[in-house]
Amino acid sequence: MQTVAKLFGTTLKRIRTARGFTQERTAELTGISTNFVSELERGLKAPGLVVIVRLSKALDVSVHELLGDFTDANLRGVRR
Repeated sequence: MQTVAKLFGTTLKRIRTARGFTQERTAELTGISTNFVSELERGLKAPGLVVIVRLSKALDVSVHELLGDFTDANLRGVRR
């Protein structure tokens, strides 16, 4: 069973790599640590709203796109 953090992390990593950014570059652009970016992508930590907005700006995507995988169907199988 997937967690909310893992669902977000999978999306974040997909978008980051599609943009050609490293975790280090993403960290620089957002003002968060590389370690935290890694933890987010591995689903070990869930981001707060401020971090989601920073990631959105840094990756030049909408918040909606970052949360796009949070559909009703996907959330049915998510452990909170």
